[in-house]
Amino acid sequence: MLYAALAETRRQLVETASRKKKVEALAKLLGALAPDEHAIVARHLSGEVAYKLGIGYATVGELGGQVAPAATASLVVTEVDQRFAAIAELRGAGSAGAKKAAFGAMLAAATAPEQAFLGALVMGELRQGALDALVVDAIALATTLSARDVRAAYMLAGDIGVVASAALSDGAAGLARFGLTIFRPVLPMLAQTADTAGEAVTSFGGPAALELKLDGFRVQIHKDGDVIRVFSRALNEVTAQVPELVAATAALPARRLILDGEASAFGANGRPLPFQDTMRRRSGPLRLTLFDALLVDDQTLLATPAGERFSLLHQLAPALAVPRLVTSDPAEANAYFDAAVASGHEGVMAKALEAPYDAGNRGAAWLKIKKIHRLDLVVLAAEWGSGRRRGWLSNIHLGARDGDAWVMLGKTFKGMTDEMLTWQTAQFLAREVDRDGHIVYVRPELVAEIAFNDVQRSTRYPGGFALRLARVIRYRDDKTAAEADTIDAVRAIAIRDGVVDP
Repeated sequence: MLYAALAETRRQLVETASRKKKVEALAKLLGALAPDEHAIVARHLSGEVAYKLGIGYATVGELGGQVAPAATASLVVTEVDQRFAAIAELRGAGSAGAKKAAFGAMLAAATAPEQAFLGALVMGELRQGALDALVVDAIALATTLSARDVRAAYMLAGDIGVVASAALSDGAAGLARFGLTIFRPVLPMLAQTADTAGEAVTSFGGPAALELKLDGFRVQIHKDGDVIRVFSRALNEVTAQVPELVAATAALPARRLILDGEASAFGANGRPLPFQDTMRRRSGPLRLTLFDALLVDDQTLLATPAGERFSLLHQLAPALAVPRLVTSDPAEANAYFDAAVASGHEGVMAKALEAPYDAGNRGAAWLKIKKIHRLDLVVLAAEWGSGRRRGWLSNIHLGARDGDAWVMLGKTFKGMTDEMLTWQTAQFLAREVDRDGHIVYVRPELVAEIAFNDVQRSTRYPGGFALRLARVIRYRDDKTAAEADTIDAVRAIAIRDGVVDP
């Protein structure tokens, strides 16, 4: 199949708000594929590439402005996959330039709609609303299988491509191959957000489990006898990088296990260390904290109510299980949150006691309540968007005041509506002072309210700090740049959170 068919389907998806029509368009495309195209197309329409490409936002933006599109469509689905695989294999000295050249060659063979699709795909900005949930429903429609069965297979397989291939090629028999299996990681259960712990508990209509939200990295641990393997949230194996977690799991009495938990680092004072210290292994051994069990010996627990799973986990691993408070009192829940933040944690989780382990789903049975920082920062520059954001200035450079100068704290393109993108593009261009490739530098006049999770140390920016998970809340037309927050305000947050010493 010509790759242009994917770009055309994407156009249809962008132009319709009807979920039913989106699913129908996807199902029609999936039904017309050859067997060797099933997995590729399902992944790409879900916004995924099967390879780690190592192509950055700047490269996509630069090539998007340089490479003229092809006049006619010639790329086929399998060729695109092969080109991506070849790019992923490029390593070592000069690989960045080689990757850029190879992706540029792919874009040169692509029509304008295909270029837009490929750029958005590579940057993870495929925002047509056809991500994995819709692709799951489209697979079901194309095969007349139950959407629930397709979804369950996807959650257990963790790869929309292999599920699409199995369902489209072998129907129900193909789906039957997916189950909870040792050493085949499943997608982790995810959480929605709540404003306060008290509201979270109230929403469950009864007692809920509250637990610390640890600022480490999610791990899924599989054990079969003496063999233990550890997987990341993205289902990549990380066993060799976490010997402490392997040792802690080896000491558990069960013969077979699939456990869900967090790896994090703590200081000598017992307080959790910043996320970047955990990821860079600066602070000594990692500590394993377990918060769920999916399999214990021969007992599969996915459908078991959370309260029972938690009790079993505490019996199995009392020293590793996350401490919990079970309550239905909003005031008690809010106090628990305050104590968690005061002790250095990023917040708490609230979990319904009757809920099953809904692998891969971001449902309301788990709610996260996190501390959120906010600063009013000035926009120093912006980068031209790609894919769906082509033609808009999207990724903004954020700065804090430092006397009469400005100190950059990072970039963000999150939290922006189409209306905001249109408005800010016009405002930035009216304040343009210079350009460098895809970057437009502007007079530091516009103030944006930015929410973020943490301040991190940074050697990249002169102020020594960067914001983690920053997103735009709104532009402050009631504030001038002179009223924006200072680098001292950023430093105060870093000190308060234990990122740097006073």
